[in-house]
Amino acid sequence: MSEKLSWRQALAWRMRRHHLVEPARDAVTVASTLCGLHAQVMSSAELSLWARTDTLPRNALADALWERRTLVKLWAARGTLHILPSSELGLWLAALGTQTKFGNVGNAKIDKLVDVISAALDDKVLTRTELASAAERISGDPAHAEWIGSSWGSYLKAASFRGKICFAKGDGTQVRFAAPDTWLREPIRRPPAQDALREITRKFLAAYAPATPEDLTRWWLGPPVPTRGHKLIAALGKDAVEVDVEGHRAWVLASDLADIRAAAAPGTACLLPAFDPWVIGMSRRPPLLDPRHRDEVFRKQGWISPVLVVNGRIAGVWRHEGTGDRVSVELRPFGRLPAWAGRRLRARAEQVRDFLAGAQDRL
Repeated sequence: MSEKLSWRQALAWRMRRHHLVEPARDAVTVASTLCGLHAQVMSSAELSLWARTDTLPRNALADALWERRTLVKLWAARGTLHILPSSELGLWLAALGTQTKFGNVGNAKIDKLVDVISAALDDKVLTRTELASAAERISGDPAHAEWIGSSWGSYLKAASFRGKICFAKGDGTQVRFAAPDTWLREPIRRPPAQDALREITRKFLAAYAPATPEDLTRWWLGPPVPTRGHKLIAALGKDAVEVDVEGHRAWVLASDLADIRAAAAPGTACLLPAFDPWVIGMSRRPPLLDPRHRDEVFRKQGWISPVLVVNGRIAGVWRHEGTGDRVSVELRPFGRLPAWAGRRLRARAEQVRDFLAGAQDRL
């Protein structure tokens, strides 16, 4: 018989795991715990980190990415831009190598493009334009320059999955790319692919449980493919156990079950930015988000709104406007908030405003 848990327990535990109750000490810890920071919008990645640390300097993410290089930016889960710990890159690449999307398996044209990109970035750091030109010169094929020049980056994702390309520090407004082997300051060690997939599944459950196979598949591959999530969880054997969360069947790590059972609501209210991992990795069930407001959070064209979170549940959205000293932050709760939560969110909005006012030149 499955262990019975409440959403109150589950969310209290998960908020602690996400460093939303007690702040983390460094950027690498946050990126590791959350299975990466989402980096579609770099200011959002910076805010995701700030929401979980508070005391880090405002240039902490840029410093870790471009100077110390303890974090690395590349296309990862779902082919989405992520920031991952450099020390864990081999693990992620071993797992990402099993991805079949974006021509990563069985596509001769993509195989050729990856080889060309690898040759072009051999001990070099290049802007997108420079990389496109180098690729055309090496291959003699103008299509390679066109593919690399695409702003969506879809043709670069297989190269990222194979560890042939990552982001380097930009040149003004231009992004630059490098090969991870030469950009990072430590060797990349890849475990066997199946071992890596099991470890990635553990890491996901350690941050986002209780989770269903559909939740795992949505996060790892994109549109749900339930059988794949079942296989990934089944590969953990007795390390994962099924639970009943107020009538919903889900999975947790066996080693976390006692902590989840003992977790108490932390009395936490916070503002999380667009594309925050809390929202992307969460189960989309009604206890976490009222279905009436789903389209306000999960918007068209894959946009994930900034949200108000009260004891783990999404209680509204927020937005900001302006730059510099003219930044304003507007809160839009979905309903009446507890008085304590309203006070904390308004205070947090002022802190976010101050943070954003100095953000534009850091990344």
